[in-house]
Amino acid sequence: MAAALLASFAASAQRVEGDRAQAEGAYSAEVPVGGQSENERNGAMARALAQVLAKMSGDRAAAGRPGVGQELRRAKDYAIGYDYRQDEGVSQVTGAPTFQTTLVVNFDQEKVENLAATLGLPIWPQPRPKPVLWLAIDDGSGPRLVGLGQANAARAALNRAVERGYRLGLPSGSAAEQASAGAIWRGDAAAVARASARYSPPMQLIGKLYRVKSGGWKGDWSFVDGGKVLASWNLTDPDARKVMAGGADGAADALMKRYAKRSVSGTPGTYRIVFTGVRSADDYIRLAGYLQGLAVVRKIVPIRATPESVEFDLDLLSGLPGFKRMTDAGDTLVGLEGLEGQPPVFQLH
Repeated sequence: MAAALLASFAASAQRVEGDRAQAEGAYSAEVPVGGQSENERNGAMARALAQVLAKMSGDRAAAGRPGVGQELRRAKDYAIGYDYRQDEGVSQVTGAPTFQTTLVVNFDQEKVENLAATLGLPIWPQPRPKPVLWLAIDDGSGPRLVGLGQANAARAALNRAVERGYRLGLPSGSAAEQASAGAIWRGDAAAVARASARYSPPMQLIGKLYRVKSGGWKGDWSFVDGGKVLASWNLTDPDARKVMAGGADGAADALMKRYAKRSVSGTPGTYRIVFTGVRSADDYIRLAGYLQGLAVVRKIVPIRATPESVEFDLDLLSGLPGFKRMTDAGDTLVGLEGLEGQPPVFQLH
């Protein structure tokens, strides 16, 4: 299935048939759907692309960044394959069988990274580190370390890490490592780092999870990289799973801040551009509509018109480089050689 799903297509995304479709890698995503209609699929592809941008950048708010929402509506143009998966379960209320359809989408890595560069989103390079999760839980009977044998107890954190584009490991849970629960409880990050020395890389997500008197759970978290505490945070929620997921979120934020590289793009601002080949009202309308559909264009102000050209002041999200990168991806405009010191020139096709 993986080989089929990762196949490239010359045209728009096509359905890939397989036994059990699954998202694999940073440029694949899966989302639940209510059916297999085209409208349902297009909306789901937008959600899937939002997931991919979040994983690729490490930024959970990537979908809300300027210009991104506009491109999410064109998500199918970035997809190279999709398939559906049927999952069967049991209702916890009635005990009756339940069925959930999931859309699995694979996106073109080059196109998605080009989009990130155009809109100035960071890119978190691959391969990514796999920090060790040192989690101690006290449900009222004393703190206990979660090791490999109790992985399901930390499933919320492990799954959230995957959603954020990285993975967490767990210590083996040996008797010697169980003693680390005390170090976790007293906030001794250095002792936990020493206990983690046998694992690679030298990164630890350290958390203690415990009940609070007001009800619910609290998590005290810290993220350590090479012996240095990069971040510390606390979370409280009635649902322990949300507190654990918040630990993985905090680690992702710390990793992104340190290792993600913002794409090289131009300076936002207003730029004057000349467009040639505009010979009629229809040409003008087509050009204006095209520019308004570009995610990098925030505002268009007409300046001057001649029988064959127009000049616009464009408010560009990522300057002229971002504008050129986006227009190069299509065949509506072609950049021409302009005179030094004069506005750039593009020809309408």
